[in-house]
Amino acid sequence: MSRTETSQAEIVEALLAFIGRGSATDAEFEALALRLFVYQFTHNAPYRRFAQARGRTPLTVRRWRDIPAVPIKAFKDLTLSCCPPEEAERVFMTSGTTGSGRGRSYHPTLAVYDASMRAGFATRVMRGRDAIRMGILFPDETALPNSSLAHYLALAREHFGTPDSAVFVGPTGLDLDALLAALAEAEASGEPTALLGATYAFVPVLDALKERGRRFALPPGSFLFDTGGFKGQSREIEPDAFYDGLSAAFGVARESCLNMYGMTELSTQFYDDGNAVCPPVKSGPPWIRSRVVDPLTGADLPEGETGVLVHHDLAHFNSVSAILTEDAGVIVPGGFRLLGRVEGSASRGCSVAVAEFLAAAQG
Repeated sequence: MSRTETSQAEIVEALLAFIGRGSATDAEFEALALRLFVYQFTHNAPYRRFAQARGRTPLTVRRWRDIPAVPIKAFKDLTLSCCPPEEAERVFMTSGTTGSGRGRSYHPTLAVYDASMRAGFATRVMRGRDAIRMGILFPDETALPNSSLAHYLALAREHFGTPDSAVFVGPTGLDLDALLAALAEAEASGEPTALLGATYAFVPVLDALKERGRRFALPPGSFLFDTGGFKGQSREIEPDAFYDGLSAAFGVARESCLNMYGMTELSTQFYDDGNAVCPPVKSGPPWIRSRVVDPLTGADLPEGETGVLVHHDLAHFNSVSAILTEDAGVIVPGGFRLLGRVEGSASRGCSVAVAEFLAAAQG
């Protein structure tokens, strides 16, 4: 692929074709990553200033691993978009109580995000089946139009849910009685069922089942799907205890308790193959790759050494594709293990990276 300037339409076309193929060589990933870097360097002024301050330009960057990564907190302070923000079809925001403290991702079209989600979900969650009855434990897009998770779950229900799939969180909160009735019906009918939602949304359900002395034995083929962590919305539960609780309450093996790792600042999600062992190995589709780095230097750390995760998501084309997270991780065969939020020197390193980015990006 040429590394000359490319239009948004050409970028979208190339990404949809890349996602549609379902596989990619290292060379193909690198070629598109470098092409996207040129596009973002050209059209995203704060990112361009940061990259120049790091001595990283389209003339000097030759590998995808050398593309400079933006600290994730920078999304709260700057507008990182290749298109004018007012032209975005959708703006996804991070969770928060006020607009000023929320990170934003601008999407001039949802075509790429949607294609990325559908392809990843079909392969890693549905695993060959066309549809399953779904119960959604999260508000819908009407209630949360700027939530990437609400949109993600709406896509899951629309493309992979049976017609009797339902959302059980409304304006007044969780409709526990309706949820328990649906689970009882699934248990009696033998129809496989999936519960999908924010991690914290499962906690009040577990508490209510314990209080009522109720357990389910969901039919074979059923699975549970959580994402996002607890975020102060419920009491924290240690991972092994959480998945033990889910398995016992719903009669689903821990191998069928799936966790999705995603974020507003990405357009692609990572999945595991169940939580029989915590933390499980997570991996993504061919259009996203991850590194573990020293947050102060940005240098890659050897496989097996704990550092800070950097994700290079080609589908996140309108903003920046390389994100320095605040998540600790370790690269292992087949993907990475997510170890929680960074602490100590790594956390200080992330803070320094944010300050350096803002100073450079603001000129």
